[in-house]
Amino acid sequence: MLCVIISCQDATSNNNQFDKNFVHTVYFWLNNPESKEDRKLFEESLNKFLETSKYAKTNFIGIPAGTDREVVDNSYTYALVVTFSSKEEQNLYQKEEAHLLFIKEASSLWNKVQIYDAIGLD
Repeated sequence: MLCVIISCQDATSNNNQFDKNFVHTVYFWLNNPESKEDRKLFEESLNKFLETSKYAKTNFIGIPAGTDREVVDNSYTYALVVTFSSKEEQNLYQKEEAHLLFIKEASSLWNKVQIYDAIGLD
């Protein structure tokens, strides 16, 4: 499945140069996507996590763009794209306190997470 993220860029997005060494793309499906309260809690926890992560170089938070094409999946609630300088940095990110706290705080808000990791072509 090929998903293209064209969406609203969050104000907390890091303006550093996009790093193609390791790209971590995460799609979240919230239990109650229409709940403003749940969305607020999720966004606050996600932003706090990204602001305190030691390893995430750049990030993008978005929502479905609503593009109406057969190949586009608009069923998710949020998309997160995070870049890292290496696979090793991404492995450290998985275990860092900020990431684990985000999972603890927000995992009850979602019912599905789908992740795509990629490395850039030389």
